Amino acid sequence: MDSKPTFSEHFFPRAPGRVYARDYKGAGPAFVLMHGFPDNLHIWDDLVPYLVASGRRVVTFDFLGFGASDKPAGAVYSFEQQMGDLEAVVRHLDLGKIVPVAHDSSGIPSLNYVLAHPAGVPSVVMLNSAYAEDSTVLWPEMITLFATGSLHELAMAVAESPEQFGWLLAWQQKKFQYPLPEAQRAHFNDFIAPLIRDNFIAQPGAGPAFVQTAARFFEAHAKNAKRLPELKALDIPVKLLWGQYDPYITVAVAERRKAQLKRASLTVIPAGHWLQADEPAQVAKAMLS
Repeated sequence: MDSKPTFSEHFFPRAPGRVYARDYKGAGPAFVLMHGFPDNLHIWDDLVPYLVASGRRVVTFDFLGFGASDKPAGAVYSFEQQMGDLEAVVRHLDLGKIVPVAHDSSGIPSLNYVLAHPAGVPSVVMLNSAYAEDSTVLWPEMITLFATGSLHELAMAVAESPEQFGWLLAWQQKKFQYPLPEAQRAHFNDFIAPLIRDNFIAQPGAGPAFVQTAARFFEAHAKNAKRLPELKALDIPVKLLWGQYDPYITVAVAERRKAQLKRASLTVIPAGHWLQADEPAQVAKAMLS
């Protein structure tokens, strides 16, 4: 779609800074779209017009430390903080019941929000996202580097070297891009790659937030694994929409997630990790069905 729906902008106070959000008016319950790392709310730009055209209210926001949200010096970033960001958005926009839409690492704050507020969530949507995976999952090498405690010194040396970090970022993007069909590969080059790159180049950058949340990634999985019985007991429908060309968070991960849930459905879409940009019409149709 070529349309660019209008939205209102908001900055919500959080303990160390402000969270930036966009509110597209429509009927509730609102879809609240969350990004992972290392990206921001713009990963949803191709999908939002389809959802708004259907008449639904849509909210996108940047977690603290990413995108247009504040990046205060010395801030402590975590997945608990990200869940707090989501709670702040719901509270300040007076959204009431919401449909959380998770992608990538935002599966962690999304599902933990559902566990904390089950009465406020009529349904959930998850796109190629993580929550409580085991050691058989192959994570992006860039994430593994920063998430592995024994590699901390190496990871920080890379993070502090613009040349090395830039090389690693470009190499990791090629790993995501390689399995895509030609048309999706071109859109990745034109849209996703610059979006992620600018997250770090534009100053103040998202580097500190990425480094800290990535460092807590494996720890979060271990904590969430203890909550799987709670997750299985939730009587809430969950739509799993999965890009089949994702070389890391594969369809096998989606099938395992489905088994962890009481009322889950799985739709596989011919797309990559950022399926909302690769095939936005198909993702919208599945979300709205």
